[in-house]
Amino acid sequence: MKGSMSHVTMLAMITMALVMVHQTEAISCGELAGMLSPCIDYLRSGGSPSANCCSGVKKVQGAIQSQADRRTACNCAKNAAGQLQVRADAASGLPGKCGISTPVPIDPNVDCNT
Repeated sequence: MKGSMSHVTMLAMITMALVMVHQTEAISCGELAGMLSPCIDYLRSGGSPSANCCSGVKKVQGAIQSQADRRTACNCAKNAAGQLQVRADAASGLPGKCGISTPVPIDPNVDCNT
């Protein structure tokens, strides 16, 4: 009995240690690009975002769980905004037009370290 109790205790301690040190990976630029790809036309032209675009924006919001995710998303969005010639007004208005708020601006001039 004493031996089986120590195995249970050891198993419980290992499980707790694994849970405590479990590291999550930050979201990748590829994942973000996939979620936001339906928004490219809107971000370049303005107007109204499509339902698919807003769905992608909401997926991004749900995927950003940590400070590392926010920083990664910010840097990805910043780089993409510059490369894709995104309209700043369209980018800044996108979350509101999709009915959400986000701490990650899509702006080529934003400081992602703050």
